[in-house]
Order: sequence, then C-alpha cells, then structure tokens
Amino acid sequence: MLAIPSGIFGVTYGSVSALIGAYGYIAIFVLTILEAAISIPSEVILPIVGYFGATGQINVFAGFGVAILGSVIGMVIDYYVAYFLGKEVVYKHLHLFHVKRRTIEAFDAWFAKNGRFTVFIARLIPLVRALINFPAGFAEMPIWDFVLYSLAGSAIWTAVLIGFGYYAHGLVRNLYYLVVALALFFTVLYALYRIMMKKIMKELEKR
Repeated sequence: MLAIPSGIFGVTYGSVSALIGAYGYIAIFVLTILEAAISIPSEVILPIVGYFGATGQINVFAGFGVAILGSVIGMVIDYYVAYFLGKEVVYKHLHLFHVKRRTIEAFDAWFAKNGRFTVFIARLIPLVRALINFPAGFAEMPIWDFVLYSLAGSAIWTAVLIGFGYYAHGLVRNLYYLVVALALFFTVLYALYRIMMKKIMKELEKR
C-alpha cells in the first residue's frame, strides 16, 4: 500500500494497513472508534478495509459491519461529551479533539438552522464528518434519532470508501491506473469538503 500521510496524527496508509494486517477486525473496530471520536480520517481507514477484503484476509461484509459499529460508538462518545458537559466546557477543551472553535460554531449554526437532517448530511462530508456530534449533543437531540441519522449516513459513506478500496485492489498491478484512481478519489473528496465547508461557514457569518 502507498504510504500517503494524512490527518493531524500523521496517520498513513502504510501504518493503518500494518495494524489491520496484524490485528484484523480488532484494529478496524478501534480505529473507527477513534475516527469518529477524535477525527482520525476514515478516508485513510476504510479503503484499506476494502483492500484487505479483496485480498481475502478479512471478510469485506464483516469488515463493513465492524467499521459501522466502531464509528457509531465513537460518534455517541462525542455526543454524550457534548450532552453532559455543554458548550462552555467543550469549547475550553477543543484542543483535546484537535478542532478549532470557529469550526464547531459553524456546525452548531448549521445544525440550529437545518435541524436533525444535518446529522445525516454531515456523515457524507470528508474530513469533518464527526464534528456534527457536538452540536447534536449541545441541542440534546434524542439519542435514537441521532443514532438513526448517523447510521444512515455512515452506512453510505462506509460502503463507498470500502468499495473504492475493494475495487482499487484490482489496479495494484497497474501502477499508472492506481495512481490516477487515487488522485481522482482524493480530488473529489477535497472538492466536496471545500464546497460543504464554504456552505457551513456561511451559516456562522449570518449569525
């Protein structure tokens, strides 16, 4: 696998690949909890799950299920941190989550305007999909509504990224096509991130 650095923790495809190769489903479970709870990017983790599914080292459907379970647990952790501690305490300790206050405030404004459906939409935004957990907790959104919307969005996101990794395995022998596929993949993710963040930041400016 290509050792492409990603995220604030210096996570690479190589390091995640090594963990999943060594510990299988346990690594997937722990990594996806951390992805949701402290923003280790799923864009690194999930394609590797698909890749290992294609090689037969894990069952791709079991990997999908474990990834969803870990992701939802991580989201619920964030939700309850926000629910019980409230904005002021969370804002004072955002450095623990490696998140800027302005970004959380933008998601809070977006949630306040558009309601619960933003939880579903946020699960489809690259890099920042976990940030909606805090506004949902601040607003004391009913937990089962939060889990339902999170599951729906996360299932789509997880299937797309695992599917990409699964089918990218077939390109490994042709380095040119693999590099092109990876470049297009990250270009699309980054473009989606920029478009959605611009829209979300506008909600903060309107306050």
